[in-house]
Amino acid sequence: MTDQTGRTESGRAEGDGYLLYHSIGQYPGKASDMAASLTAFAECWGAPNDEQWGYALGQRQRFIDLWSQLLKAPSASLTTTENVTSGLAALIMALPREDLEGRVVLVAGDCFPSLHFLLTGLAERYGFELRTVQLREGANWVEDEDVIAAWGPEVGLALLTWVSSTSSNRCNLEALVAHGRKQGSLIGVDITQAAGLFDYDCMAVAADFAISTSLKWMCGSPGGGILQVMPDVIARCQPSLRGWFSQDNIFSWDINAFAYAPDIRRFDNGTPSVMACVASVPALEWHAAQDWGQQLAKNRTQCDAIIAAADAAGLELASPRDAARRGGSVMIRLSDADAAQALLAHLRSVSVFADARGAILRCSPGFLTTDDGIGRLTAALSQS
Repeated sequence: MTDQTGRTESGRAEGDGYLLYHSIGQYPGKASDMAASLTAFAECWGAPNDEQWGYALGQRQRFIDLWSQLLKAPSASLTTTENVTSGLAALIMALPREDLEGRVVLVAGDCFPSLHFLLTGLAERYGFELRTVQLREGANWVEDEDVIAAWGPEVGLALLTWVSSTSSNRCNLEALVAHGRKQGSLIGVDITQAAGLFDYDCMAVAADFAISTSLKWMCGSPGGGILQVMPDVIARCQPSLRGWFSQDNIFSWDINAFAYAPDIRRFDNGTPSVMACVASVPALEWHAAQDWGQQLAKNRTQCDAIIAAADAAGLELASPRDAARRGGSVMIRLSDADAAQALLAHLRSVSVFADARGAILRCSPGFLTTDDGIGRLTAALSQS
């Protein structure tokens, strides 16, 4: 229970121990904002008039515009997907066959597992070799130099993970993209674990495409994925999954005269899902209004406190110590998975919320997290 000041019965600020910005992401007033947006949609959609599609598609366009603004994306280069996996699949299935057939798709071993599952399944169908750059023995992340060493002119496509979900390692995008350009490869970036905390400029990075979700630092809803593709790549793509929204004129009903839209809309297909857009727009609007320098500085200070506590407790840091090499999360290796679950249970009892992958504790301080919440985490670490 919380009162009108947003404090719990214990007197704590609501969400002050929330450390799950690598997972869902929360911001002040999220529940009421989302409820209001979904209620407005329900009232429009349930009204006996003809205003539904204008409203629904307007919400979807607002979602696209906010993401495009965030990523400084070229006009009409970003569209909605259900998630990062479907976005990557759509891109691969749209490329000219010669881009991948008989060539290599390169990915790091600490990529998001769902994407590796997808690539493993597509390799035989599309005739490419999947090359996975493995972690060094005892390492927590893949080193950039190992990716570069595995990346030659035979690589048709490389998928880079900007920030790893298992270590918070932040790759050197500038160096990796520059190397990839020399090899003549298509380059994609999974920006999921960093979008909304670090600046990503599509034109400055100059990758060929980017994929993300509206969860995590973006604080939106599930189902709100995005696919951003640079215009010169769009022009060469012919998506396999296509429909009436893939056309320049969606109301063209001549079944023998299909033609792809000239921009990112060719990656659309049938009637688009809009519910995730409706649910996420309030979070994206809140996000756009924040002082991100201030938010990042707060994250850095709180991450430093977590690292210092792990050091004092003699625990192994599973993230880069250098902030320039690290995303917004701190991962700590405990003795085993049972120890991690026991610690999580204790943290819940003091209203601190993190998670674990096996023996790796994952902590991501963000917008709601306070120094008091960090203090309860560090106290628990000292006893682990």
